[in-house]
Amino acid sequence: MAKVFPFHGYRYNQEQVGELEKVVTQPYDKIDQQLQEEYYEQSPYNVVRLILGKEEDRYQSAADYLNNWIKKQILVRDQKAGFYLYTQEYEVEGEKFVRKGFVGLGELEAGEGVKAHENTMEGPKADRLKLIRSTEANFGHIFMLYSDQKNEINNLFTKLMKDEPLFEVHDEDQNLHKVWQLTDSELIAEIKEKMESKNLYIADGHHRYQTALNYQQECKEKGWQADGVESFNHRLMTFINMDDPGLKVLPTHRLLYNIKDFEVNSFLEKAAEDFSIKEFDSKEEMYIFLDQNQEKKVFGFKAGAAEAYYVFEFENEAVLDQVEGDYSQAYKELDVSILHNIILEKYLGIDKKALAAKSNLDYIRYRDKALEKLETGKYQAAFILNPTSVKEVKDIADQGEKMPQKSTDFYPKLLTGLVINKLSIKK
Repeated sequence: MAKVFPFHGYRYNQEQVGELEKVVTQPYDKIDQQLQEEYYEQSPYNVVRLILGKEEDRYQSAADYLNNWIKKQILVRDQKAGFYLYTQEYEVEGEKFVRKGFVGLGELEAGEGVKAHENTMEGPKADRLKLIRSTEANFGHIFMLYSDQKNEINNLFTKLMKDEPLFEVHDEDQNLHKVWQLTDSELIAEIKEKMESKNLYIADGHHRYQTALNYQQECKEKGWQADGVESFNHRLMTFINMDDPGLKVLPTHRLLYNIKDFEVNSFLEKAAEDFSIKEFDSKEEMYIFLDQNQEKKVFGFKAGAAEAYYVFEFENEAVLDQVEGDYSQAYKELDVSILHNIILEKYLGIDKKALAAKSNLDYIRYRDKALEKLETGKYQAAFILNPTSVKEVKDIADQGEKMPQKSTDFYPKLLTGLVINKLSIKK
């Protein structure tokens, strides 16, 4: 059961900060040092100072900035509690999409309540825990999926979308993000009721969700009490229907480097044991074959040292029995699992340890960019993947399993700084 709650969000006061493009950011885990510098330069009020500061004690400085900005009305609290309708207009390889969701607070549930599909690492969780302790606020959203095949919840937003949004903002890729506040009590009650029958699946934000559970446990152990809905029992989330055609999952392609004695022909000979291999003269022909065979286990392959393009089509199901670990058949049959366990580990010796260390692989979003990078000479080969389906994400999460790393890319990301949740705690 998914329990969701309207809340009093904090938002940037545009009269004080000017263009919102200057103050909102990508999620913290997408911000590298260069992007951090750019965000710092864009505005003294950029939310990067709260989520990924450069200051020596960045957790305390984040708390100081937050309190100061609220005091100076850089950030203002909405007087009415509500949900926030959030749409993203984006383009993938020439095709336009609109993804709809709503921002609210979700009740935290340990165990089976909310289903995860990725493993979490201790470093990011420790970092985010220090931040929430200092600031007592949620900045980044957890990207939550739910299933609504009739699209009943999104259809409730049709009328509101005809009104002017509270604000709109473009991100670095020129995707358009729009936000409306939804305060109608009957509509809120209907959304809450319809969501109660839903299971929730984390698309992005596994570390943030686990951190919220850890913080909730800490607060309870200290004897602190939640003061209303905006507290440690609930977390800022954006809820998106996995059955809506506006949701796209993009693949993440792989670039190989630093493989000892890598030789194209011997690699192709090994691959032919488990795959049928087709050769193409151009990337366009390879792309067409991949696009037309998404239901099959197919991979594009291009070596830097060869002119031809290839597609591997997986045929030898029996080899999956050799995969180490207690995994379901559905897990073993994922495209990414076959790539990691058969192509990378069996043929090239890139095991789980090497994957975790990122010693032989780089990851990249767009297939054209992967092939362009290959031409620079830094990489030995590129593997072009088809996307993981939302159904596969759901099936793996339902079985309590975690997908291999970089299995999914939910694009575009949810921007940080559009709406903030400040916690209220009785100590």
